[in-house]
Amino acid sequence: MNEYEQLITVISMTMGIAWASGINLYAAILVLGLGGATGNIELPQSLQVVQDPLVISAAGIMYAIEFFADKTPGVDTGWDAIHTFIRIPAGAMLAAAAVGDVTPALQITAGILGGTLTGATHAAKAGTRVMINTSPEPFSNWGASILEDIAVILGLWAALTHPWLFVAMAIAFIALLVWLLPKLWRGIHKVFSKLREWLGFNVTDKGKVESETSKREKRLQQLLDDGAINQQVYDQLK
Repeated sequence: MNEYEQLITVISMTMGIAWASGINLYAAILVLGLGGATGNIELPQSLQVVQDPLVISAAGIMYAIEFFADKTPGVDTGWDAIHTFIRIPAGAMLAAAAVGDVTPALQITAGILGGTLTGATHAAKAGTRVMINTSPEPFSNWGASILEDIAVILGLWAALTHPWLFVAMAIAFIALLVWLLPKLWRGIHKVFSKLREWLGFNVTDKGKVESETSKREKRLQQLLDDGAINQQVYDQLK
């Protein structure tokens, strides 16, 4: 393998791990760990820690928990919120380790870029789940979650075996995210605004309306007391 092909392979692995971590961190670690332990995947020395049986076992247990949590409406959103503080740092660390034994500056760069990609992927997943949860039936959650699990497995397989293909797909995915995330954010804002209305949490706006109404009634009462208007006009204006 020449240096150019090796570079593309490293970039593909780094982007693949970061991307997969944003969707399902434990599935990504499990795939890498099992693949490395069975000899089907050749991992860099700095990433071979995921082949340790303890790491594989921990990832397997957490994946089993996430498998059900991720398919329950409402619970999946809470799970994603908590994992904002887990997936992104872990994705950054795994991306830094994926570049192998290189200079510290290159590892830090890979960590920064990998963490950013993990964060963007996580935001897209979490935002999409919020929108899906507006549907009253649970089947859309199951369908989305299963597709995500399959995407992690196939995405990592493509990143490790067909680096050119994965890099092209990753570039297209990033372009899609740039277009999609602002729309998801606006959609999420509308969903939570509607929820606040349903639950009666628009206290500030309601308080303003009540305050203005009270002031208007006081002014009308003052005009009535001063004789500026009669009772009929007062009742009509009120």
